[in-house]
Amino acid sequence: MTGATADEVLVAYASKHGSTAEIAERIGAVLRDAGLPVAVAPVREVTDLTPYTAVVLGSAVYMGRWRREASGFVTRHADQLAARDTWIFSSGPTDEGDPVELTDGWTFPKPLEATLERIAPHDVTVFHGKLDPDQLGLFERWIVRTVKAPIGDFRDPATIEAWASDIAAKLQERDAAP
Repeated sequence: MTGATADEVLVAYASKHGSTAEIAERIGAVLRDAGLPVAVAPVREVTDLTPYTAVVLGSAVYMGRWRREASGFVTRHADQLAARDTWIFSSGPTDEGDPVELTDGWTFPKPLEATLERIAPHDVTVFHGKLDPDQLGLFERWIVRTVKAPIGDFRDPATIEAWASDIAAKLQERDAAP
């Protein structure tokens, strides 16, 4: 991805059916509304983190796993992420209640935990997801029926916006520091 400006915030994401992309776009909008320069892009389009001083990275979660392109991104760019202000989110659980409780305490892919420790993000969170059977393939619909996954849009815009607002405040505070 090219065309980034100095001190820009990158909101990068991996999404299969668009729900996580919509969350990333909402985070980007909140950061823009706070006056921050922001680029929002799929991780597969991001090849260089040099222009960015902060990164918000998110991935859809399927069966307890991040999208492959998000896992690869974290592995490839771990050193660069560690040198920047970084926040990480996952999206996926579809049901009412605390999304971390719905994932049995899962907040980040276990195989990437050592990398996460090295990156030391400001925060790692899990947002509710959206499950629309019309967007699923045959095999995915079968899995949804088999595990009796709740259907619907369980994302909470207020929670997403509050998290993004906290990021904006921290970045503005950082930029105001002498």
